[in-house]
Amino acid sequence: MSMILSASVVRVRDGLPLSASTDYDQSMGMQECRKYFKMLSKKLSQLPDRCTLKTGQYNINFISSLGVSYMMLCTENYPSVLAFCFLDELQKEFITTYNMMKTNTAIRPYCFIEFDNFIQRTKQRYNNTRSLSTKMNLADMQTEIKLRPPYQISVSELGSANGFSHVPVGVYKGTGKISAAPHQRLEPVTLPGIVSFVLSLLCGALNLIRGFHAIESLLQNEGEDFSYVIAFFLGTAACLYQCYLFVYYTGWRNAKSFLTFGLICLCNMYLYELRNLWQLFFHVTVGAFSTLQIRLRQPQGKSPDYNV
Repeated sequence: MSMILSASVVRVRDGLPLSASTDYDQSMGMQECRKYFKMLSKKLSQLPDRCTLKTGQYNINFISSLGVSYMMLCTENYPSVLAFCFLDELQKEFITTYNMMKTNTAIRPYCFIEFDNFIQRTKQRYNNTRSLSTKMNLADMQTEIKLRPPYQISVSELGSANGFSHVPVGVYKGTGKISAAPHQRLEPVTLPGIVSFVLSLLCGALNLIRGFHAIESLLQNEGEDFSYVIAFFLGTAACLYQCYLFVYYTGWRNAKSFLTFGLICLCNMYLYELRNLWQLFFHVTVGAFSTLQIRLRQPQGKSPDYNV
């Protein structure tokens, strides 16, 4: 019998489960599929926004949009067009019910577990094709899938449960190649983000000016320490790199931002004799604020197109 078995809502950037259907089967096949669910959730940011994983008797389908992924498990003979219509319906309802700020700042697993009520109602409708209303335009979804078929993930791409192998970022949407991670779009800029960007530029400019003054002083007085010049220019580079990380997506972006903030702190510690406490506090605080904004501005999924 073809049917939808379970569904989950997962945050793309870190795989945090936001909501899920609660009626898991305890069979061996279902337990194996739950492992695949977890493995896929850790790789969502590396995968296209529409994918299918075939695991013998079951298929796992998912779509990603605006930093959230909607995943479902169904039997292998469940129609693909119905599966993606089901996911599209979950997506519309979730976007309408919860704003992006809530999903981005969520820290507890299943903090939107109440969404399971909608998942259960929708699953029951899709498991009984006679109850499906004519409001759902299957022709549109069939055309969409034909023009942009889901990327077929193989089990070998996921690796083992103990260690994930690299997923080749080569084929996308069945038609061409996907952009590597550095070309992913980021979420819209917020006012705090703009403030942090401007302040980082200001700190970089201040470090640059002080660096040139240190060079002039070094030329006039041979006893001056050249290491101060290096510290000022390193501080400039760190501030500008924080601006770059805020604007563009790169691999290990969060780790790079923390390392850059550490470099800012080290430079200011070394320049302790040349700056007063207020100046040191300003530079370190701006660095910390910029690091936070880089952490909060995450990759953005493909915006849903409901008119296709």
